[in-house]
Amino acid sequence: MTVAITSNIHEVLALPGDTWQWQGHDIYYVKAGTAHRDRPPLLLVHGFGASTDHWRKNIHELKEEFEVWAIDLLGFGRSAKPDQAYSGRLWRDQLHEFSRDVIGRPAVIAGNSLGGYASLCVAADHPESVAGVVLLNSAGPFQSSTPAPKPNPLQQAIRQTVQTVLLQPLPSWLLFQYVRQRRNIRKTLKQVYLDHTVITDQLVEDIRRPADDPGAVKVFAAVFKSPQGETVDALLSRMTAPLLILWGEGDPWMNTRQRSQQFREHYAPLKEHFLQAGHCPHDEVPQQVNQLLAEWVLSLESPDVVDSVA
Repeated sequence: MTVAITSNIHEVLALPGDTWQWQGHDIYYVKAGTAHRDRPPLLLVHGFGASTDHWRKNIHELKEEFEVWAIDLLGFGRSAKPDQAYSGRLWRDQLHEFSRDVIGRPAVIAGNSLGGYASLCVAADHPESVAGVVLLNSAGPFQSSTPAPKPNPLQQAIRQTVQTVLLQPLPSWLLFQYVRQRRNIRKTLKQVYLDHTVITDQLVEDIRRPADDPGAVKVFAAVFKSPQGETVDALLSRMTAPLLILWGEGDPWMNTRQRSQQFREHYAPLKEHFLQAGHCPHDEVPQQVNQLLAEWVLSLESPDVVDSVA
């Protein structure tokens, strides 16, 4: 079964959303489309520094065929930005409880970059919330098969000094002020998008706007404090959900072919496609991503979906 997705979506306004109270914090989410008895809902999860706005092109089309949800992780977008520790486990719990308490049935969870790692955490530890997983240039380390080389003492000292300095309020604040400038956001986007015509003023503003929120600078600083979470292979060893991976092959931040081999080594029954895009294929080539995602979801065998929809 295929889905015809052909509309022009170069400039699409974000749909209005709502808030959900979780652990005493406002969590922002967007809902579009209607529930279908023969297919699961979709839950879209953004990457670091992004928000539900980054999925606007996908929501615009996918809502014609699916019930679509998108959510701002705690600390990002229009969600609250408390001064606390952030980790994959925190966002795992947020996504699981949102699926359970708000969506009300298992969803196909699709995540980009950091959102992909958080999606894996949910699928590994709360399979009851997940009907399938779609990863788009997902973040997260694999366990190295070879011992790490002994660190150079000087390089290690420099790295620890830099980390210590950035943990201090003033240096982290200054760095935050630098990276949140529009020209620097645009510069970074040009590094990770192959098609620079996609980098519009709207996209830059979507990424910049949450930096004005109270607490944004402390969330930024918390990145340097976060311990490394579980490795991707450890998560995959506990996962049973169907898996689709969509690679933006031109991503300068990761070797997609190498990561593809690692995923296949640890989770052979997956489907994958390589696209001419950078780190954010869902935004750069949304029509291709929407088509592949929709066809894959509709191909899943989900006999329990019919019974779970009133």
